[in-house]
Amino acid sequence: MNDHDQLRDDVCFQTAVGREVSLASSSTLSRFENAVDRQSQLEISKLFVEQFIGQQNTPPNEIILDFDPTDNKLHGHQENCHYHGYYREHCYLPLHVFCGDNLLVSLLRPSNIDGSKYSGAILRLLVKRLRTAWPNIKIIFRGDCAFARKHILYWCEKNNVDYIVGIASNKRLKRMASTLTNKAEKEYNVTGEKQRLFDEFNYAAASWNRSRRIVAKAEHHGKGDNLRFVVTTLKQVPDIIYDHHYCPRGNMENGIKQLKLDFYSDRNSCQNFLANQFRLLLSSIAYILLTQLRRAHHSLAWLTKAYGQTIRLKLIKIGVVIRKNTRRIQFLLTSHYPYQNDFRQLVHSINSS
Repeated sequence: MNDHDQLRDDVCFQTAVGREVSLASSSTLSRFENAVDRQSQLEISKLFVEQFIGQQNTPPNEIILDFDPTDNKLHGHQENCHYHGYYREHCYLPLHVFCGDNLLVSLLRPSNIDGSKYSGAILRLLVKRLRTAWPNIKIIFRGDCAFARKHILYWCEKNNVDYIVGIASNKRLKRMASTLTNKAEKEYNVTGEKQRLFDEFNYAAASWNRSRRIVAKAEHHGKGDNLRFVVTTLKQVPDIIYDHHYCPRGNMENGIKQLKLDFYSDRNSCQNFLANQFRLLLSSIAYILLTQLRRAHHSLAWLTKAYGQTIRLKLIKIGVVIRKNTRRIQFLLTSHYPYQNDFRQLVHSINSS
């Protein structure tokens, strides 16, 4: 809001919206953020999924839906502000859903809830809409151990949705994987090299109605051992399951990192919870727009993998001289601007689309 006091008089912004007077004040923007109701935000959220479906030229054979929570630290007395024991701070706990680098869902939640709260309902809505668009698509649900909930796993099994989900370690799982961990330790002691072994077995938690396939990964190195488990319906061998199907979920965490660092999705300083949800949606829209920009201009090699901050610094946040008279407004870029050819190509492409 402080920056806006100067930017409301910036000729670039005034030209973009076709006005020649000072734009809305920071107090007007605040009223706008607080005026957007729940139903309007729901309609905006639906557009995220619709634009994802619309940009697919051909129906995909398979998609992976990545679910993950994160923390948005709070510094005041916002509505639904609570202390979270894991993050050790007062925060919100937004839930994001990605498909590759496509953002499908950004839902702000209070932090005094289970990490998987609302994920089952969101998964059902997404699967219903995606299968309406693509009836024969294979859908895989992927998440960390926060999502290894019996109702989610059961629903996936009943509705032909595969899953690969982390599961928290416990005494029973450690005992069942003890042969694997002992083998990894022995081989490390013999070779002196890091050992990374895989195994699988069936396991049923006390609250489950059936046993499920568990893939175990045991590592041993100079700093000790590292034991991880995932529960899955996928059929491949354990190392392929873990390395090629579960570990790539880390790419989603890069997307959340961009949302927070490059698009400021964690700036939830409004008093009202719904206003902060709207701010999260605005950040998400900015992420989606730049993702589409990267995808539409794959001929620019550096752009296809660039983070939002890089695109902003190289193509958006550019110093210009502005000449304005009664007939026209000129934006004069320096001849030493190193990305002028890329900038020109993007502008021409946007104007022609």
